[in-house]
Amino acid sequence: MNKHFEIIVGTMLGASEYVADVLAEKLQAKGYTYTIHLEPDFQSIAASTNWVVCTSTHGAGDLPDNIQPFAEQIKNADLSSTKAFVIGLGDTSYDTFCFGAKTMETLITQNGGSLTVPALHVDVLEHPIPEDIAGEWFEDALEKI
Repeated sequence: MNKHFEIIVGTMLGASEYVADVLAEKLQAKGYTYTIHLEPDFQSIAASTNWVVCTSTHGAGDLPDNIQPFAEQIKNADLSSTKAFVIGLGDTSYDTFCFGAKTMETLITQNGGSLTVPALHVDVLEHPIPEDIAGEWFEDALEKI
C-alpha cells in the first residue's frame, strides 16, 4: 500500500530543511511518496493524508515566517482526517524551547487532527546535527503505522 506524506517545513536558517530532506529519504526508502512544502499553503496540502511538520522556533517563541500563513490557514480548518508527525528544533537555553512545534501540535489537535506518535523536540545543544536524531526517530515512528 502506497502512502503519501506532506512534509511541511518551518525554517529561518535552513536546519529544518535539512531534516526534511533526511525524512524524505527515509520515506523514499520505504516506498512512500512525499511532497516537501517550503512555502506551505493549506489549499495545496491534503488534510486527509499524513503530515510531517518540521519546524524551528524563531524570536520569542514564534513560528518561522514561511510557516506562519499556513498556521493561520489551519486555525479553523477541519483536520479530523489528518494524522501528523511533529518535529521541533530548538535550544533549551531559551525558555521558548520548541514553542514553534508546540504551536503546530496544538493547532493540529485542536482542529481534530491527531499525532501518530508523540512529537520529537530536538535540543540543538545536545544534537548539533538534528537531522541525525530526527531521521532515527522517524524511522522508528514509521514502523508504528
